[in-house]
Amino acid sequence: MRDIFVEIYSTVRRNKLRTALTGFAVAWGIFMLIFLLGAGNGLINAMMLQSDRFLDNSMMVGGSYTSKPYDGLKEGRRIRLNDKDMAVAGNNFPQNVEETGGSMSLSGLTLSCGANYVSGSVDGVFPNEIEINKKEMLYGRFVNNIDISQKRKVIVLGEDDAKELMPDGTERLVGRYVDVDSIAYRVVGVYKADRSGMNSSAFVPFTTFRAVYGKGDEVETILFSFKGLDTEEANGRFEEQYRARLNLNHRAAPDDESAVWIWNRFTQNLQMNTGMNIIRTALWVVGLFTLLSGIVGVSNIMLITVKERTREFGIRKAIGAKPLSILRLIITESVVITTFFGYIGMVLGVAANEYMDATIGQMKVNSGLFEATMFYNPTVGIGVCVAATVVMVVAGTLAGLIPARKAARIRPIEALRAE
Repeated sequence: MRDIFVEIYSTVRRNKLRTALTGFAVAWGIFMLIFLLGAGNGLINAMMLQSDRFLDNSMMVGGSYTSKPYDGLKEGRRIRLNDKDMAVAGNNFPQNVEETGGSMSLSGLTLSCGANYVSGSVDGVFPNEIEINKKEMLYGRFVNNIDISQKRKVIVLGEDDAKELMPDGTERLVGRYVDVDSIAYRVVGVYKADRSGMNSSAFVPFTTFRAVYGKGDEVETILFSFKGLDTEEANGRFEEQYRARLNLNHRAAPDDESAVWIWNRFTQNLQMNTGMNIIRTALWVVGLFTLLSGIVGVSNIMLITVKERTREFGIRKAIGAKPLSILRLIITESVVITTFFGYIGMVLGVAANEYMDATIGQMKVNSGLFEATMFYNPTVGIGVCVAATVVMVVAGTLAGLIPARKAARIRPIEALRAE
């Protein structure tokens, strides 16, 4: 075996440029595959990070304006949801709806604690808010059912507001009272800010909000989680039936899609997953074609190698070399070149991904009002890297097999006549 490697080394030294070009094709193919997959994963992971802020199997519903006349009423009427609408989901679709809640919001309020104050908004919510919009509690607890039933004046603050009101330790706010435009609320919890600019309000019990601000039976948005709707078609049928029920509550056409809006996180995620799969497929196609260029390079170089060494193989056979030894020599040369440069391409690809992760792997866009992650964790699993290298090695071996078999079968007299 040592003699074979010595021969391969001497062959490489005699054909440096040819070997370098072949090696570059192999390394470049693997490098580009790993790099493209890493960059694509960075975009896809950022999209998934944004979608993970909400419960997949949930819907948010709000009132809007009618777009067509119905039952003697003109189009353009404002639809305002109420308690009757909030009961529709659970009463009419108990097999699908798990838990229903609602929310209302008021902005431009001043929250103060001692000499510290901050301007913000307050939302009246139900306990399911923390699950549907995925709030992470830092200290204390969220609004619960007892707060709802007893209309308690309790409040859950966002991390940023809490830091403004208690700069020397937000955890100390729990149990204290803060004033919201002269109305005192007891702080029961502080939740982690997600920097998205959405749902960054302070939260109070829904019933307390309506009682304090005189909202009657009004509901701005309805939120509920659901089950048993596993396809886009099933969700479409549910939305159609649910919208028709809400519209009839307000004497709007059952098929008027403008009267109420429905934000279905499940179908949104299905569409997002479809888009991500298209991106993944496109990256794999480009990467594999790049990998194929390396395989073609190895095939060409092995064909040229056999042709140039035809006389050498003829002499070897004339002095007693067996066809198997010539076959083994050429295949081993192909495997060594492919493995060596394939490993270099893999290392460079991994290094490029690690560099992207260290520099732009947490890239965010900050508009001043919200912050969104645009590029996150642009890396590829080590399994993919190794698999790409193994594919290249196997392909290189197969590429060298055809000319190797041709060289092994050549007759010495024909080989010696070759120019």
